[in-house]
Amino acid sequence: KEILEKYHDLFTLQWEGVIGNIRVPSQAEWEQLLTNCSAFLFYGMERLMSQILLNRLAAMSIPKCHLMIILDLVRSKQSYRRITNSDIHKSCLHIAIERPKEAAMLLSLTGVRSIIANQWYTTLQENAERIEILFENLLSIGRTTGQTVHILQK
Repeated sequence: KEILEKYHDLFTLQWEGVIGNIRVPSQAEWEQLLTNCSAFLFYGMERLMSQILLNRLAAMSIPKCHLMIILDLVRSKQSYRRITNSDIHKSCLHIAIERPKEAAMLLSLTGVRSIIANQWYTTLQENAERIEILFENLLSIGRTTGQTVHILQK
């Protein structure tokens, strides 16, 4: 919330979405947010793709989404328990499609133009630092996504 407030006046007048850990968005909410956005940010626990029905995502068209930032792959005891219980009911192939590289390919096929995502598990603190760097460079300074990713890699 602090980061959203800090950058509220910079290109974020029309931000909408779900904030907090009170509830998980419904499939209809995910679809509405994805199809109506020019940029999409996910900042949460475990795998983003584990929260969206992949067969519905594969059938979607998301050509208006120029940038998707996925800061996921954070694990806690509670999230690990939840994801493990969810994964029991999935095939190995389904779980494989939820991995970062495969998710990026699937999102590209739906029309998302640029994707910035974690490749391995991280901490909430590290993701908080990443989002601060991303917003500072993309929104305040006006760097391109490529320049910003290069800064993140350092």
